[in-house]
Amino acid sequence: MAETPVAELSFEQAMAELEEVVGRLERGDVALDESIRLYERGAALKKRCETKLKEAEEKVAAITLDAEGNPTGTVPVEGQ
Repeated sequence: MAETPVAELSFEQAMAELEEVVGRLERGDVALDESIRLYERGAALKKRCETKLKEAEEKVAAITLDAEGNPTGTVPVEGQ
C-alpha cells in the first residue's frame, strides 16, 4: 500500500498517522531501517500539522467583526 504524500494530507489525517508512527517507534519492534523511515515520515507529518494549524490560526485571526461583534466576512490571507 503506497503512502499518501504528506502535502496532500489534511490536519486530521496527518495527526492520526503521526500518532501511529509514534506508537510504532515507541514499541521498538521495527528494524533499524524501518525506524529511520518512520522517523523521517513522522518529522514530515509533524511539520504538516504545524503548517495546517498556522493556516487555521491565520484564517481565524482574519475574521472581521461588526459593531455588534458578529462576523462580517474574512480578510484574504496571503497565499489564499
